[in-house]
Amino acid sequence: MTVKSLFFAFAAAFVLMSSPASAAEHYVNGIDANYPPFALVDKTGKPTGFDVDSMNWIAKKMGFTVEHRPMDWDGIIPSLLAKQIDMVCSGMSISPERKARVNFSEPYWNIRKYFLVQKGSALTKDELLKGKKKLGVQAGTNEAELLKQQAEKQGWNYELRFYESPPLAIEDLINGRIDGAAIDSAPADEAMNKGKKPIKVVGEFAEPDDFGVAVRKEDNALLEKINKGYALLKNDPYWEELKAKYINVK
Repeated sequence: MTVKSLFFAFAAAFVLMSSPASAAEHYVNGIDANYPPFALVDKTGKPTGFDVDSMNWIAKKMGFTVEHRPMDWDGIIPSLLAKQIDMVCSGMSISPERKARVNFSEPYWNIRKYFLVQKGSALTKDELLKGKKKLGVQAGTNEAELLKQQAEKQGWNYELRFYESPPLAIEDLINGRIDGAAIDSAPADEAMNKGKKPIKVVGEFAEPDDFGVAVRKEDNALLEKINKGYALLKNDPYWEELKAKYINVK
């Protein structure tokens, strides 16, 4: 082999070694920055929570890397479709409206829908629905859309107030700025049990639904990795550790 051909052989080998194909695939996960205990940003600015830790485990097991990027919830699916992020693993309910735009992983968690009032309040669920009360809900959620539809369909006359996150709605409820809040059970339980917030549940406003990871419809390979990753995670002791750390709060 001549010196020239040897040089080109080394150069070709270097290109192959440094090619992106040889590197681990990297994905960006869009998260709600204030949806405890599934996704939040801690005091140091680090994303954490049940979904964040779950996806970190799955990424390591399935051979890819993942970055968790906090985003406004009401724009998170448009950001996914615009390829600013690659997935949404952040307490996202699977709904027919969302499934028309994106694909979801197999469900990994079941969630309930709570009506909350102040702990000492005598308000009932029926009074919240029909008593011209101010009702807080997170913008861009299934809950918000459902309550808007049901208000028109059922003739309910509450006034919806929209918030960036469930904890913000809960704080306004405690401070008397709203009469009730329509919140997923996970952040509500977190606030009542761990945060010891003076609130209580007075009913549910919808059937329970499931959380799944959203991806673009064309990203079948990524969806397959996520589904396989969750199947492995649920059969690993770490799944119970995550539930004990984030969900089973007494």
